[in-house]
Amino acid sequence: MTGSTPKADLSQESIDALVAAALAGFAEATTTAELKQARLAHSGDRSPLALANRAIGTLPGTERKDAGQRIGTARAQVAAALAEREAAVGAAELAARLAGERIDVTLPVELVPEGAPHPITSLIELMSDVFTSMGWEIAEGPEAEGEWLNFDALNIGPDHPARGTTDTLFVEPLENHIVLRTHTSPVQARSMLTRDLPIYIVCPGKVYRADEFDATHVPVFHQIEGLCIDKGISLANLKGTLDHLAKAMFGQDIETRMRPHYFPFTEPSAEVDLKCFVCHGASVGNPEAPCRTCKSQGWIEWGGCGVVNPRVLIACGIDPEVYSGFAFGMGIERTLMFRNNAADMRDMVEGDVRFSRSLKGLAR
Repeated sequence: MTGSTPKADLSQESIDALVAAALAGFAEATTTAELKQARLAHSGDRSPLALANRAIGTLPGTERKDAGQRIGTARAQVAAALAEREAAVGAAELAARLAGERIDVTLPVELVPEGAPHPITSLIELMSDVFTSMGWEIAEGPEAEGEWLNFDALNIGPDHPARGTTDTLFVEPLENHIVLRTHTSPVQARSMLTRDLPIYIVCPGKVYRADEFDATHVPVFHQIEGLCIDKGISLANLKGTLDHLAKAMFGQDIETRMRPHYFPFTEPSAEVDLKCFVCHGASVGNPEAPCRTCKSQGWIEWGGCGVVNPRVLIACGIDPEVYSGFAFGMGIERTLMFRNNAADMRDMVEGDVRFSRSLKGLAR
């Protein structure tokens, strides 16, 4: 005697119980993840209603139509309840997320850390503004410069110590005679070769030296140099220009002096000194009150200057019998150290935003 497949219970009471279980499962789900599990359990491919739908084929032909109608109505009811619950749960989750992300825009909130322009950049802009307000122009040039423009055009001969590899960084191959400029003076030479006279320019920029990296030296630093070529220019014009720059940088009570010196590209030449803004000269000859800033000398070296050497004018195609001029230059980092009491040049290149913030607004 062969066994027979038991007849599935597809009565109205059984189908109603499956629908009730599905509706209860949907109602209990409070999140999208829980509702997904309830959907799989009550309307998925292996849910009781899906299995009941497959069991219709096991019924006698006369019962299939009624069972099919009952299960179809039940599945439609479950699908409608599921869609309604999905909409409700989604709306609740959205409301909760919006409430959690709500921001009171009236509160003073710092959304990002406060930055600051680099003090070197600000000081270059300030020093440039001093000259553009007098009608001067800003001139720029390449940082990888021809050896002739960096040295020969400025009366720095082939045997000068500055042209050695201990001071100058050469770009390989050496036979191309390209160097990383050791000063911004090549921009002055380029200007004399290409610009119409008269010339009133300042040249701020980055320069390179084979120096150690310590508190007072860095191999890459910044200079600003000025050049004036015109008729009737004298040392008095240079002194007045530097006094004006010094007062703009350090205040109206600053004192300057010009001390004789030697530079190949100027003759006569001088070093520009600032009266010590810490001791104001009171430490000179007073061992009981020494000054670390000026080393008790009363003056601090700021930069170099002088009347443009006629040899430089001739090398750049300018008649020294008609035109004369002056040039000067000083370090931006050195000016910042004097002006804003920055003690260590390494702070200026290490990229710590706290250093820039500490001098924010001081360089202007």
